[in-house]
Amino acid sequence: MWNKLRQIWKAKDVRNSILYVLALLIVFRVAAHIPVPGINTEGLAEFFQGNQVLGMLNLFSGGAMQNFSIVMLGVGPYITASIIFQLLVMIVPKLEAMQKEGEAGRQKINQYTRMLTIPLAAIQGFSFIKLLSSQTGGTLLGDITGFQLLTTIIIVTAGTIFLMWLGELITEKHIGNGVSLLIFAGIVSGLPQSLRNTIIAFDNTMVLSLVIFTIIALVTIAAIVLITEGRRDIPVSYARHVVGQRSVGGVKTSLPLRVNQAGVIPIIFAISIILVPPMLAQFFERSEVAWLANFSSWIIVTFQDQLFYGIFYFIMVVLFTYFYTSVIFKPDQISENLQKQGGFIPGIRPGRHTAQYLGTVMNRIVLAGAVFLGIIAVLPLVVPMTGIQTITLGGTSLLITVAVVIETVRQIDAQLVMRDYEGF
Repeated sequence: MWNKLRQIWKAKDVRNSILYVLALLIVFRVAAHIPVPGINTEGLAEFFQGNQVLGMLNLFSGGAMQNFSIVMLGVGPYITASIIFQLLVMIVPKLEAMQKEGEAGRQKINQYTRMLTIPLAAIQGFSFIKLLSSQTGGTLLGDITGFQLLTTIIIVTAGTIFLMWLGELITEKHIGNGVSLLIFAGIVSGLPQSLRNTIIAFDNTMVLSLVIFTIIALVTIAAIVLITEGRRDIPVSYARHVVGQRSVGGVKTSLPLRVNQAGVIPIIFAISIILVPPMLAQFFERSEVAWLANFSSWIIVTFQDQLFYGIFYFIMVVLFTYFYTSVIFKPDQISENLQKQGGFIPGIRPGRHTAQYLGTVMNRIVLAGAVFLGIIAVLPLVVPMTGIQTITLGGTSLLITVAVVIETVRQIDAQLVMRDYEGF
């Protein structure tokens, strides 16, 4: 490891890129602690600690939402816009054709994604402010006038655009994905405070709980690395043919099918679906209509039930894993490309049979990935049984953290290999 770090430090371009990315992450963390004027941030922190739904959203913003900072929405609206266009590309023929245009087409889609981020951020900011106002009775946000509400929405929307810009600057340095690194920085930013609280509250009765917690954390990290890197290699052969005086082809290679083909997208989908009913119910809990108020209260109580929440969350993650994999994995297209290039899977006829074979194999692989993501999603409901309250083990947070670290290390290694190859 030390040799790798020494090699990175000696490579001036790689070293400068890493320092540049770290500087931008510091800018993000500074912005996360700049609150919007006129907010009772201390009372807001207490309110977030007692609200499970908002606490989960606050985790991905790195505490920016709890601080009601100028970047409190994080990159959530941008991620939502990206997911929407990923789905639209599969549905709208014009967008699908645009994506096949190469880099120019992808740039257009990226521009549309940025444009969609603006209204999504404004809507999310408005909903969040109204939710806090209805839940706290105006004690935390004060008596906000129409002008102050408009100003606040503009500020938090601009904060999201600012983070989107920072993410693109980071991505250009090829030291990991910019948006993923921002989420990663937000997640790990709360770790020092959690460790500090654990050390302060530590006593002899916590030794066994701490050992169990550490074992669960290490096993979880190992499982995440195993599943993230796991894949099924499908052998592919290319027919030999004669071109002029030369015989070309006859190459044997493989088509890798990843176990976790969908990444963390199914968990993000599931969280979005699960958070909507209780959030909407909180708006109508104080309604003057009796049946609406009672129904809203029932929804809130139901989703606060840990058993129901865990089972529903697990099922949603599994279903969305299959759904998203079917969207991004196209066996018909892969079979067509292989046939055009003269490739085939040994023992499988080209064309329709190859597509059916790839679809069957992927469905079997996805089952393992879907169950794994479901277990990771409900992990925080199991770990609190260890009795450690000062530090929590979020399966989704660990999955994102490990995936970002693996991807970042892979990109840094690629730059070092390319640099050595050019030097050679």
